[in-house]
Amino acid sequence: MKRRNAFQISLRLIRLVRPLTGLMVMAVVLGWAGHLCATLITVLGAAGVLQTLTSSAFSFSTLAFLLVMLAIGRAVLRYGEQYCNHAIAFRLLALIRHQVFAALRRLCPAKLEGRNKGNLIALITADTELLEVFYAHTISPILIAAAMTLTVAVFLAQFHWSLGLLALIADLTLGIGVPCWIYRQSQDSGMQIRSQSGILSTAVLDTLRGMDEILQFDCGHRQMETIRRHSEALSLQQQRLSRMSARSTALTNTLILLFGFLMLGLGGMLIQQGQIGPQGLVLSVTTLMSSFGPVSALAALGSTLQNTFAAASRILDLLDETPVVEEVSGQPDISFNGAEIRHLSFQYDDQPVLRDLSLSLPCKRIVGLCGRSGSGKSTLLKLLMRFWQSQQGEIRISDTPIDQINTANLRRMESLVSQSTHLFHDSIANNLRIANLNATEQQLHQACRKASIHDFIMSLPQGYDTPVAELGESLSGGERQRLGLARAFLHDADLMLLDEPTANLDSLNEAVILKSLMEETDSRTVVLVSHRLSTLRIADQILQVEQGRIRDGYSG
Repeated sequence: MKRRNAFQISLRLIRLVRPLTGLMVMAVVLGWAGHLCATLITVLGAAGVLQTLTSSAFSFSTLAFLLVMLAIGRAVLRYGEQYCNHAIAFRLLALIRHQVFAALRRLCPAKLEGRNKGNLIALITADTELLEVFYAHTISPILIAAAMTLTVAVFLAQFHWSLGLLALIADLTLGIGVPCWIYRQSQDSGMQIRSQSGILSTAVLDTLRGMDEILQFDCGHRQMETIRRHSEALSLQQQRLSRMSARSTALTNTLILLFGFLMLGLGGMLIQQGQIGPQGLVLSVTTLMSSFGPVSALAALGSTLQNTFAAASRILDLLDETPVVEEVSGQPDISFNGAEIRHLSFQYDDQPVLRDLSLSLPCKRIVGLCGRSGSGKSTLLKLLMRFWQSQQGEIRISDTPIDQINTANLRRMESLVSQSTHLFHDSIANNLRIANLNATEQQLHQACRKASIHDFIMSLPQGYDTPVAELGESLSGGERQRLGLARAFLHDADLMLLDEPTANLDSLNEAVILKSLMEETDSRTVVLVSHRLSTLRIADQILQVEQGRIRDGYSG
């Protein structure tokens, strides 16, 4: 994780506000005018009392009218400020979510394979939501506080320059000194809270997904202890941050009273020296004490921004992460005319998987791959899909290096059925149509017949409109696998990559699918990975993969 300070994070977040500069300016103007109204209510009240004591001709009706208008103005301006700030925040949160999902898409699947899913969920949801604090309650409040500080300092300087200077020192202490001190005191708490929150999300997600195993083996107490331990760790960090927030509030209130007494003492000295009159003293103290609202709000940011900056840093880490496989575009599209793998080597971290592997995938042929688990068969299919980047050697399709083929063009030419088919929480039809968004109902039926799943779907109460439960849990493993095959048939790619496509099927359904695959070779190439010799009997050529190398092969 890249280490960033608060200034660097703020600059990155502020850059996103540029398209909404006009709205931000409006929020600052409305906020400044609203706080000015609030201060004037107190100041005019004090001035009215002074006028009553010194002049019998003072008009209470005029004062009352002004105070009512200022109160109404304060309410309207406050609403306008909050509306602008939250409009900015929610628009920018939508933009950030778009960028986060674009980054996830760019990093998939290589950099996300095996990644902490609970932590990712926390980042996408809670971390992104926390940025609302920065956009709605940080940027414009800082600018409003700066404007109010200058306004009050200039106003009090009309009585005496030292009064304006003291007001300036007070606002700078509360608006900059206190939050910076609190931020330094709790600098690591925010990041630890976000990390612990991600760990807890992962533990809860694991528990929900593994509930069957937990009940079967009666290990719920162990899982609950794990969740309790992570919850307590998160709670301790939150308590620490809460204590810092309480200290910030106590320190802020103490300093407000201190500067109020200092203003009173300074005003008294100036009266003794004949520099100002009693009215100047009363108005100076009243103005200062009633104008602390904007800067006291900033004083609380020292602790609240810890969480926000920690969340922002995690999001920026994701946005800045370099994908293993860069998307290719701008090249002329090609058609599939066979593929060739030359001296291909690949390793995960320091673990070699493929070693100097070479093979040819001619058009309209079925090539079978068999071998022990971990021999590199699935990895080879992922490299053909360019989910991972080959490290040595090359893969060529239609005599073109795979990393020079437009990614969209490559995805159209190829389809992959992995060992585990993911189904979305949607209807069966929509789950199939992700392979071909424009597929007709007839095409859906045809693809499902080839995958031996059409009759099952039609037996369901809602047919193809039947909803699928989250993660496809309402269907058996074999049903999910056949739907994955139906997707591949519907995609109608020239190169089908099938990783154990019949592992969860009975012999009858397997026979129907293998027959469909044999018929498909009139128009496409099929790479079939399986441990079953009965499955591989349809292959024109069977290759043995052992320790990342092609050992031998024979014609079927």
